[in-house]
Amino acid sequence: MEWTNDSTFPGFILLGFSDQPQLELVLFVVILFLYLMTLLGNATIILVSLLDSKLHNPMYFFLSHLSFLDLCFTSSIIPQLLVNLGSSDKSITYGGCVIQLYVSLALGSTECVLLAVMSYDRYVAVCRPLHYAFVMHPQLCHILAFMAWLSGVATTLIQSTLTLQLPFCGHHQVDHLFCEVPVLIKLACVDTTFNQAGLFVASVLFLLVPLSLILISYGHIAQAVLKIKSAIGRRKAFGTCSSHLMVVIIFYGTIIFMYLQPAKSRSKDQGKFVSLFYTVVTPMLNPLIYTLRNKEVKTALKKILRKSF
Repeated sequence: MEWTNDSTFPGFILLGFSDQPQLELVLFVVILFLYLMTLLGNATIILVSLLDSKLHNPMYFFLSHLSFLDLCFTSSIIPQLLVNLGSSDKSITYGGCVIQLYVSLALGSTECVLLAVMSYDRYVAVCRPLHYAFVMHPQLCHILAFMAWLSGVATTLIQSTLTLQLPFCGHHQVDHLFCEVPVLIKLACVDTTFNQAGLFVASVLFLLVPLSLILISYGHIAQAVLKIKSAIGRRKAFGTCSSHLMVVIIFYGTIIFMYLQPAKSRSKDQGKFVSLFYTVVTPMLNPLIYTLRNKEVKTALKKILRKSF
């Protein structure tokens, strides 16, 4: 029987690592721990940013958006992933796959743009400190955040819709951990040149362009840091910048590997492991790297805890 892309379609089988049950058990424990850490870390950032008036500035405004994105992004993928890893049932309904596809792509694309916006905010703060309040005024911050969200929604409406229009001709076994555009395109039984071209263009716009802007921003920041006379100040600034860049490179690098590298050039398990980095690892690292190491956040958190207890 051939299944069509409508409400009668029974769903997909997410194969994941079903041929390696011991690995599945290890991944279940590790991913569950990282997911709980992600929820705790990002929820803390949002709460502290809202409750402490000293953190009502552009940097923490964007960080709050990033934390909210990471909470939603991981929650759109990981619960279903844990269910599949922890049981013999690897299925996901067609409706569940559609929701996962639309939501995760929208949030992931939004984060790609938001990270570039955040790097511009840091560039202005470090390289144009006297003009910072004038340039990064609240209205501009809201516009930039809105544009990031709008671009993410627009790309998922286009890419996900085009992908779901493809006939799968009874192919329901997805050799991946969750529903994602590249793996569903691969599942189609017709010529997908148009879809692959569209995905390539979207990947350039949402991956290579923001990454280039981030690297340019941090290049200017590095030049400004080198002018700092204090060796301790330089070391501290470079430590902060390097940790930010590490997370950015992991996030963009793994997504570029998944979306821009031809599927034939990687093994079947490489893509699965790589996808875990941008769905599980970086959302957990973001609050640790960007905020929880920050003295302002630590002070605000201690103040809130003292008031509570």
